Amino acid sequence: MTQRRVGGLFTVLAIAVALSLGAGGRTPAAPSPRDRALLERGRMLVAYGSCNDCHTPGWRESDAFPAARWMTGTAIGFRGPWGTIYPTNVRLRFQQSTESDWLHEIATRAGHPPMKWTDLRALGLDDRRAIYRFIRSLGPAGAPAPRDVPPGREPATPYYDVNPQPAG
Repeated sequence: MTQRRVGGLFTVLAIAVALSLGAGGRTPAAPSPRDRALLERGRMLVAYGSCNDCHTPGWRESDAFPAARWMTGTAIGFRGPWGTIYPTNVRLRFQQSTESDWLHEIATRAGHPPMKWTDLRALGLDDRRAIYRFIRSLGPAGAPAPRDVPPGREPATPYYDVNPQPAG
């Protein structure tokens, strides 16, 4: 079975599970073609937007990863002049926030490298919604990321040093 076909089957399954959870246990109606297309678009944007590079443990070291393990955050920090920050477990976060919250956050939040809020703001509204709906459809998984560490304090976890270095 090809990776694309497996991914498509996973997406259909994720939609069915998400809809059944929202239907109070009743058998859900089949997802519309528009809903399926939106979730597939979200999956593609997460993959090609390199979201998994930071938000999925082991992604960088792997050649293939099932979507069921995507976007669960990591305990490897990014240390810079701002302190040490950790990639959020987006799956848990999206279970606790609404689509409106996410859209507002994209429009107003600034952050530290490597997160590219400006890239998210460049996407159209449908693409932003697609990302939210795809990640939310995956359901909760994993543990919350560690708390950020302020500047000048040593983190207790591994981290990437992203401090600017002098030339030469």
